[in-house]
Amino acid sequence: MKKITATLLAAFFCISMFGQTEQFTSRLYETYDSYREPSLGKRRIKHEDLQPLIDAMGQKDGFEVHTVGRSIEGRALRLVSLGTGNTDVFLWSQMHGNEPTATQAIFDILNFMASSDLRGEKSEILNSVRLHFLPMLNPDGAAAFKRRNTLSIDINRDALRLQSPEGQTLKRVRDSLEAEFGFNLHDQSTYYNAERTPRPATISYLAPAYNYEKDINSVRANAMKVIGYMNRIIQRYAPGQVGKYNDDFEPRAFGDNIQKWGTSAILIESGGYPDDVEKQEIRKLNYVSILSAIYAIATGTFQDIPLEAYSEIPENDRKLFDLKIEKVTYPLLGKDYTIDLGIERPEVNAKDFEDFWNSSRISDMGDLSTYYGYESLDASDLRLRWGEVYPETLEDAGAVAQLDFWELFSKGIAYIRVRNLPADLTFSPYPVHLVSGAFKAPSGPMDIGDNPTFFLEKDGNPEYAVVNGFLYHIPTREGKGHNSMVYR
Repeated sequence: MKKITATLLAAFFCISMFGQTEQFTSRLYETYDSYREPSLGKRRIKHEDLQPLIDAMGQKDGFEVHTVGRSIEGRALRLVSLGTGNTDVFLWSQMHGNEPTATQAIFDILNFMASSDLRGEKSEILNSVRLHFLPMLNPDGAAAFKRRNTLSIDINRDALRLQSPEGQTLKRVRDSLEAEFGFNLHDQSTYYNAERTPRPATISYLAPAYNYEKDINSVRANAMKVIGYMNRIIQRYAPGQVGKYNDDFEPRAFGDNIQKWGTSAILIESGGYPDDVEKQEIRKLNYVSILSAIYAIATGTFQDIPLEAYSEIPENDRKLFDLKIEKVTYPLLGKDYTIDLGIERPEVNAKDFEDFWNSSRISDMGDLSTYYGYESLDASDLRLRWGEVYPETLEDAGAVAQLDFWELFSKGIAYIRVRNLPADLTFSPYPVHLVSGAFKAPSGPMDIGDNPTFFLEKDGNPEYAVVNGFLYHIPTREGKGHNSMVYR
């Protein structure tokens, strides 16, 4: 009887603690805007954007700031620490310079920790754990919004040779802390989906293997349990939008080695979310799930998550397009064919690396029935036709703004000749391409890598315009693109 009573009490305590953590998570989500750092509103953030924020944190009670290293170009790598607990939790972000979503979330988390709200839960956290944040490990890469550092190496493949000062810093901090948990924070391609579903892998996880056999010891098991817990949180706000990376051992990678060195390594990758180009909704999901995981570590509730919860997360797949056009009639050499088109919109950095423009491409064509799109169009009753050039040549790019673009689309026009195209104009801010006098509009055939610009007609009339991979519905005048191209 005593044994049964003890079991029931343990079960009741577990349910009670889960209820408490879920209530905490709900409050985090509902109050997020109070802690969101407003100065970091876009992805292309730089080292100098973070320094005033870090300086301000260093002035707050309970916060410590230390310079723990420098990048190749001499930028300071700074660690923000807080808490008095015995369990060290180390979080680092932007090992790849163009992966900043979690960097923003870190400052949201710091704002929350510095506030006077939810004191009870924060006391539980800070009395149990000591948190260490290294918000930007690759500031030189971030300055040019590129993956690699100034040495042009991938820092995440430098765990053995430690040839980069950034990698040396990461190893030194991990070793000095002997952190029990490590959060390795990244961004992944927006074209990943949860396996066999049309849903983007908005968040993906990995508890890296520490050997080729993919053994599971207590260190890796704890990482799996925390991930299983975080997946439970994310499913409340982005159901079905979680994936899991392949866990093949990579002996050069930091995550795999940090697991091997005794820190439970938790890899988090921020992917795509519909209509979230700047990943601000995903930033919020990072904030909520990471803080919830820290709370679960502090309270020990992650220990009650079965390992099966990790294995049940679907694998990452890469079968998403920005735009998928299905079953369009495609005329070629006097015959009609039925094909699908998969369109991607890669970003090109502006000269100052503060912004971007899209240079879209046809990434696949044929039978794409096993693929998905953030935006999909059933074109089974539509026929592809090539775009035409406006009959007049305009004097300058400014004159283009006076045109009715929807009227142009209704006539199948996608290109405007401009006599004086500025040499520094890299893209068209309008929903049509700007071209020089020598330009000739494409008339087929279509190939992989081509810029997706064409019309889809019904009964001989343009129904849709596709310009630089952006879709416009002509009769309802619905659709909006980021930019078009300049062709000289």
